Amino acid sequence: MDGFYSARGRSIPPLPWPTFAPPFSVTVGDEIHEWKSTEIADTLRQGTGARLQPIELYASTAGRRENRVGFEWFQESLSIMRGEIDDPSTLVVYFGIEDEDDWTDETIWRKANPSLGLTPTLDYLQTEFRKAKGRPAQEAIFQCYHLNRWVDQIGGWLPRSKWQACTTDAKSWSRLWEENKGRRALLAFDVSSVNDLTALVAILPPDADNDKWVVIPRFWVPEETLERRAQEDKRVNWNAWVKTGALETTPGDFVDLNFLMRAIFDAGAHFDVERIGYDPWGTSKLIGDLQHEGLDPELLVDMRQTTANLSAPTKEFERLVFAQDIEHGGHPVLAWMAGHCSVRFDVNLNYVPDKKHSLDKIDGVVATVMGIGLAMTDEEPEPVSPWDDPEYTLVKQS
Repeated sequence: MDGFYSARGRSIPPLPWPTFAPPFSVTVGDEIHEWKSTEIADTLRQGTGARLQPIELYASTAGRRENRVGFEWFQESLSIMRGEIDDPSTLVVYFGIEDEDDWTDETIWRKANPSLGLTPTLDYLQTEFRKAKGRPAQEAIFQCYHLNRWVDQIGGWLPRSKWQACTTDAKSWSRLWEENKGRRALLAFDVSSVNDLTALVAILPPDADNDKWVVIPRFWVPEETLERRAQEDKRVNWNAWVKTGALETTPGDFVDLNFLMRAIFDAGAHFDVERIGYDPWGTSKLIGDLQHEGLDPELLVDMRQTTANLSAPTKEFERLVFAQDIEHGGHPVLAWMAGHCSVRFDVNLNYVPDKKHSLDKIDGVVATVMGIGLAMTDEEPEPVSPWDDPEYTLVKQS
């Protein structure tokens, strides 16, 4: 059809016209919060100049503020609606709550849902609200999807009270290693840059005798950086962590990954280790050394820290914390990391721990999420095919 162009998906195909768009009467665009640029919309607008009464229709829900294309278009639309920009050719219709609105107040929900009671039903929205309340990441998703409020990455993802409720003895972390000897375990490690924290976490899923997930972390930092850290960051007592064994040091001013390698073998001798997850960034030599020292390469699982790999484990970790189904023994370094861990969203509002925007290091949280991801992979049943049965046939038996 001449003069018709259609595209769908995040990867928009190029325009089929080499130099300019033919005349258009109607242009329709959707989900602007996912757009990477306005190039196509701008080009198509040029094609409306030859029409006497062209119309452009654009619609979008809210999304992430960091997507500048969508958010800036949204802000421009509000400015037109408020009269701050003089554009009589544009009609802006907006259903959403204001920045100053209390999103927990049911009476303002109708601003974003003019047909509330019909679609969606009030019961549905109240149920979604109860599921989200008190869980920062879920609260952001509720506000974005149901109240049309743009969201940022979320800080304070795991409330301190929820984290503290995951142990009955906040000083039991030092005993968890011996108390759980011989149990099934999954290991995950997150290496740092040369002079930062490195983490190894053992994840012990529930079994017949234990109804909670047990998290046992170890952390290393270069010894020669310890005093500098203590001087620069007085919010935490780095030296006290070392004295209690919560934080270990390696000689020099960079993390010696041989210490991590020995810890992995120690864990392998102490627990029934089924898998070991790692991010390949900066670990190629360590992985080679582990195998050279006799580690079965079948145990190693490449877990790049992408949203695709970590989104489901992140949500499961969050669920376990809020349900108090985790025992971490009050490990002080892991508690410190959990307390300032932020999460970042993708365009579909899947979320994962955010190293870049968290207030400080979160290596232990990331390794914990990776370990839970390994356990979730193990728990997924293998698909059953009828062809696995040697007696299966498509021929109807008489």
